[in-house]
Amino acid sequence: MNIGLYFGSFNPVHNGHLIIANHIANYTDLDRIWFVVSPQSPYKRQETLINENHRKHLIDLSIEGEKKLRTSNIEFKLPKPSYTAETLLYLSEKHPDYRFTIILGSDSFLNVRKWKNSDYLWNNFAFLIYKRPGFEVKKEMLSEKRTVIKAPLLQISSSQIREMIREKKSIRYMVPEIVKEQIDIHQYYD
Repeated sequence: MNIGLYFGSFNPVHNGHLIIANHIANYTDLDRIWFVVSPQSPYKRQETLINENHRKHLIDLSIEGEKKLRTSNIEFKLPKPSYTAETLLYLSEKHPDYRFTIILGSDSFLNVRKWKNSDYLWNNFAFLIYKRPGFEVKKEMLSEKRTVIKAPLLQISSSQIREMIREKKSIRYMVPEIVKEQIDIHQYYD
């Protein structure tokens, strides 16, 4: 089985994340897309993060009924902070018959060589890169295992959504309605 791993904090998940995942599910040969919720990224401030189980639950609600989209809590069980190489080493041992592809934006891809154990990732896994404005991937960085896909992009960020919530602005149309309802009910970002 060929699994696309879409890593992120998803704090919160928004329509931009979902559109990218849906597009990749529809237009690639990946059998499944797993949203891998990172409890603690080594590259982001933790104080703005809501509980990882809440973030996973919001994704679960967002993708309910989608056959090719799943969530993964694998990083909840691994040492913190979460490093992609450690997660992939664990997943590769647990699922030796699966092929894993890392899904990421061109902004993140341009920094992969700075990641912990980047040689392991670079040499052993495929990368599916969606373009982000202002972050051009040079052709010499691409190969059969490192490809760019043209996916529809919305200029939405989780940090923008959290800021809008703090400022009491509407986030309707930026997140699925069920996510908005849960954020309102539980006051996740107030």
